[in-house]
Amino acid sequence: MNNITDSLTNEMGNIALNNITEYLMTLGKNLLAALVIYVVGKFIIGKLLSLMRRIMTKREVEPTLFSFLDSMCTIGLYCILIVSIVAVLGVETSSLVALFASAGVAIGMALSGTLQNFAGGVMILIFHPFRVGDFIEAQGNAGTVRLIQIFSTIITTPDNQTIIIPNGGLATGTVKNYSKEPVRRVDIDVNVAYGTNPEDVRKTAMEICNADERILKEEPYMPALPMTTMADSSITFQLRVWTSSNVYWPVRFETTEKIYNSLNAAGISIPFPQLDVHLSK
Repeated sequence: MNNITDSLTNEMGNIALNNITEYLMTLGKNLLAALVIYVVGKFIIGKLLSLMRRIMTKREVEPTLFSFLDSMCTIGLYCILIVSIVAVLGVETSSLVALFASAGVAIGMALSGTLQNFAGGVMILIFHPFRVGDFIEAQGNAGTVRLIQIFSTIITTPDNQTIIIPNGGLATGTVKNYSKEPVRRVDIDVNVAYGTNPEDVRKTAMEICNADERILKEEPYMPALPMTTMADSSITFQLRVWTSSNVYWPVRFETTEKIYNSLNAAGISIPFPQLDVHLSK
């Protein structure tokens, strides 16, 4: 009886030893394979990231978008590498992937507005409807673009207020970019009294335009002064001149003042609103 017990014990010990040995050998192979995958995967990821960075640098991608895409691609590639290593080690990955997917859906629903702003920021940084330094009008605000971030754009108004606009509305709404074109037209209304000779008004205005080097004078940007309105108390001309976008406001303000002074010097009347009253007995 003792011999039978000893034999069973020895046999069970041998089976357990064989199982442990086989498990350790399998584990060792898996660890070695995981190590090889890690080293090779890290090398490939480094090459891919280096290639992507060279392409973005060559194409002059915005620094904000460059940093974001670089971080996102790095995280994504290393996540794929980690899942591959876990699979080689014998861990079931289907449940892990399903968990990540469920978490992604939940987070996406909770952050739907933020994700919309994120998508808008990516679209702005790729298609460049405006750039840093441009003067824009959007979402009821106007100012100079100071910073384009992934989720929002920061502008500074002419009176030095800082306004943060979410990128979702900028990407889907109307944006008026005053700095996009190299030249702009300056329109200045000139009101004179009835009975004024239009040629006298044009002569005065053209002298001002010809003396200002900032005003363009070649085709198709020739200055013009058409009569636009016969109002109740005055005749309205509109001076239309073209100038560089970066000097639009100085040209507008200074030309308006020069016209006022020149009309007074030429004896051309600038009327006040008038009302004729007729009394009947």
